Amino acid sequence: MAENQPNGQAANQPQLSVQKIYIKDASFEVPNAPFVFQDPGQPQVQLNLAQQATALTQAQDVFELELTVTVTCKIGDKTAYLAEVKQAGIFGVAGFDEAARDAVLGSYCPNVLFPYARQAISDLVQSGGFPPFLLQPINFDALYAEASRRRAAGETGDTPALNA
Repeated sequence: MAENQPNGQAANQPQLSVQKIYIKDASFEVPNAPFVFQDPGQPQVQLNLAQQATALTQAQDVFELELTVTVTCKIGDKTAYLAEVKQAGIFGVAGFDEAARDAVLGSYCPNVLFPYARQAISDLVQSGGFPPFLLQPINFDALYAEASRRRAAGETGDTPALNA
């Protein structure tokens, strides 16, 4: 198809490809079992998100994006469970300028990975003996825009925790 494009325009067009999606790490802890299953208190759930993009040295324009989703459920001051999944993907990101590439890695790629992480968290929680838990959708576009605004303003700090 590239030969049909005048002056080789297809070679300069931005290209995005999903090469691999995988769980890099997963853990589930129930530190107060079996007593936590008898506690009648109201559970409080906290969600923390983090992401990290790493350029793969052996391939140009190929990045690993790691999305870390941590869910902590407490009943009173006791931890009922802690579930953490590091969902990762390898993405080919070619032909983008630096700002557009950062936006793709900061917004689009986490959107691709999140459904997989959500399913893994749900499976861990249910296999741990707790009622099914489904994370609500996350607006990674808004999170990326807020992080960009903070960087531009010179603020530092981690992504804020979300309460579910």
